[in-house]
Amino acid sequence: MSVLSYEQTGAVVTLTLDDPATRNSLSGNSAVEEFVAACRRIEADMTVRAVILTGAGPAFSAGGNLRALRENWRGATEAAVVRRRLRTDVQQITLNLHALEVPLVAAVNGPAIGGGLDLACVCDIRIASERASFAANFVKVGMVPALGGAWLLPRIVGAARAAQMCLTGQVLGAEAALAHGLVSQVVPQEELLPTANTIAQEIAAHPPEALRMTKRLLREPGTSFASHLETAAAMQALALQTAAHEEALDRLAQQTQSKRPRTTTETTR
Repeated sequence: MSVLSYEQTGAVVTLTLDDPATRNSLSGNSAVEEFVAACRRIEADMTVRAVILTGAGPAFSAGGNLRALRENWRGATEAAVVRRRLRTDVQQITLNLHALEVPLVAAVNGPAIGGGLDLACVCDIRIASERASFAANFVKVGMVPALGGAWLLPRIVGAARAAQMCLTGQVLGAEAALAHGLVSQVVPQEELLPTANTIAQEIAAHPPEALRMTKRLLREPGTSFASHLETAAAMQALALQTAAHEEALDRLAQQTQSKRPRTTTETTR
């Protein structure tokens, strides 16, 4: 049974986790294969300029399916076996999403717990419904954040707040998440997808090459400033050669010409 729907309207793709019975779990189903396939499809299609990620039912995602984890991995006596399975299995979801050049907007419709929080954090923009909640609660079940949360979360909310969330397992409501900077906007449930679509359409209105390269630059906070400027210069050199840039300059010139005051000579002709 498919657990991830892929819908495209114009330049915007909406990915919806659709396994409400497991609270949109990321394991114990076909989520890994479907996310990897969706990411490959998006990267190969230059008509896609923005992606919305959301969940069906009351939850965004509860992360890993602990029952499936117990059944499938607990019998592995060697840590190396579990490590290899993680790298080739569920980690592929966040790894492939993080590698996407297309901007990602998370529309968090409900609880984003454990790996579900990691899933939201891998997106570039997060908006939440008033029903959303967030928790890095791995310590409560004797686990660690293995899908990238310990790397992503400090870069979003800061080291101190990330440490408190990860070490206590506390649950943040939507308004607390907004105050922490984890999400940029909180809206009523019925306005969540329309708001996400508005943001995605605003993104999609811009040239795809510039969008993808801008996202790449935003994703390099760990580099030195000098190294960042070198990368930015290389990308700018590419951007300046695109047809979209030339078209934008032409539009700007036409707008400037139309707004220019007419001279006395021009008005008497």
